Parts: sequence; C-alpha cells; structure tokens
Amino acid sequence: MTKIFTILLITLISIGCSSLKLESVSSSEEITEQILDLGLSHEENIVEAGKLKNPSLIKAVNLLLMKARDEKVIADADFKEATKVSDMVKMSDSGLDFIGPKVTNVSKTGILDTDLEHQDFYLIGSKDSDSGLISHKLNLSIKHNSLKKRDYLSATLCDKWNNCNNEDEMIEVISARATNCSGTTCDFIETIELDLSDNFLKSQMNTGLMLRFNAKKKASKVKVSKGYLMGYLTVTN
Repeated sequence: MTKIFTILLITLISIGCSSLKLESVSSSEEITEQILDLGLSHEENIVEAGKLKNPSLIKAVNLLLMKARDEKVIADADFKEATKVSDMVKMSDSGLDFIGPKVTNVSKTGILDTDLEHQDFYLIGSKDSDSGLISHKLNLSIKHNSLKKRDYLSATLCDKWNNCNNEDEMIEVISARATNCSGTTCDFIETIELDLSDNFLKSQMNTGLMLRFNAKKKASKVKVSKGYLMGYLTVTN
C-alpha cells in the first residue's frame, strides 16, 4: 500500500512539474493562441486562462485575450461597414464609373454654438475602357460660418500617429459660395476635389485614410474609414 502511494505521489509531482515547465517555456502569446484556437467565447477563454499556475502569466494572457476580443469587435464593425458601403456604391451602366456613398461629419471648432464645421465627402472612381486603369477623386464640401471663405490650397496625408508632415498635393477648387449672411458672417460652402490613384487607395485600405486640407489660416482633417475604403474598392476593382 505504501509503495502504491509513493508511486502515485511521484506521478502527481511529475505531472505538476511538467505543467510548470510548459508554462515557463511558453510565452503568453503562444498560450493565448492555443486558447483562441479552441473557438470558445471570450468568457470561456478567461476561464481557460485562469487554469494556469503562474498568476503573472494569467494576467498577461488575460490582457492579450481582451486585446484579441477588442480587435475582433473592430474587425466585425469594419466588415459590417464595408458590406453596407459596397451595397451603396453607384455604378454606371457601362461599369466604368463609380460613386461611393456620401459621409457627413460635424465637428465643433470654437466656443460658440455657430463654430461648427460640416463635412460631406464621397469617393468617385473612373476606369479607362482601353487600359483598364482606375483613377479616383475625393469630393469634399466643407460648410462653416465665418467672416470670409477659407480658400483651401492643398491636401496632406497624415500617418497613424496623426502627424501630417508629408508633401502637399494640389487640390481642385470646384466652388465656394456664401449663404445666410448675417452681420459680418456667412455660411460658406467650399467644395474641392483631390485626385487619388488606385494603388494609393489600396495601400491605405488596412488603416483608413486621414487627410488634412490646408487653407491660408485654417486646416480641416478628413477621415475616410477603413470600412469605407474596403467596401468602395471591392466594387471598383
């Protein structure tokens, strides 16, 4: 009986040592991948992580599991938006011209209630019937209540850290008109277009596109979301 107990004790110790050794040589990333591969819910993943022996490792894996959950939520939202946008892209009968859905954003630019900037933008695509090359334009209208129009001159690409130090690209001013003038201010609507290549848009598809439109004394940032680009390019390409 004593011999059987000794063998059983040695076996349990060996199993425990194997488990501890496995945790010590496996990174939190590897363990997280193993848990995610089980195809469980986030709550069940957390339960699996709690079975680890090392408290520090449990904490690290839990953080990675929460990051994976958040990334999945964002990916699902991007896919949902892309599906919606692709359904809303208008294509000409020839299949050579495309117009993406209009996006509207409103932001506060000052302390007064009238210090608002309204942005309406959409992408336009055109395919050359001979070469098959596709070119695009970003059509943007900016409405603001000001003393005078801003006279936008150029656009600058911003990186993921919101730094806009790249070279400027020239824009085409389509129109600038004033309405609802009262006292010294008017509601100005300035419409501009920026040429964008197909390869450039594809290069921004995994992150979205942030542009800064530059005027003499003012700049406006425009964000074209990842989901919008995915849905639009799915149709145009």
